[in-house]
Amino acid sequence: MKRFLPIVMLLMTGALVAPARADITSRMTSSVQLTVNSAATQMNRIGSSFSITGNNVDTTDGTTANTISAGTITSGVYAPGTIAAVQDDPGEAFSFTQAYTQGDAIDTTGPDIGDVSAYGDQLSTAAGTTGDLAGTVTSQGALTVTAGGAGTTATGQFVTELQIN
Repeated sequence: MKRFLPIVMLLMTGALVAPARADITSRMTSSVQLTVNSAATQMNRIGSSFSITGNNVDTTDGTTANTISAGTITSGVYAPGTIAAVQDDPGEAFSFTQAYTQGDAIDTTGPDIGDVSAYGDQLSTAAGTTGDLAGTVTSQGALTVTAGGAGTTATGQFVTELQIN
């Protein structure tokens, strides 16, 4: 029994038990992103459209009865001409509808950036102005972000990552 006593004492103190181990990785990052937009103009030329419908009416383009004129096209813009409707049977029910959307004329030069053109569908933005736009990251990871003028974006980010294996 005296021989086993040192072994039992060692087992009780945990000297033979392996210590717990873990790989721990910790990462902290800070960043600031500043953006100043450039001037831009985006446009889409709108095409001409013409529609006419009727029930119990006769149409004329002013020269020929029951005719709808082909109209004319100038600088890429359709002009349908004048269409008149005459009721077939006076006193009876009738309907007549015509709709016309004038398209944009062809512009071979286009506007300068930031200018507005005669096109019907456009989006034009001026260049961003930095104004007070600023961002800093200190050696301790502290962020400072200051808003700028129109057309600018300032984004600050702090990320903490802890990985235990």
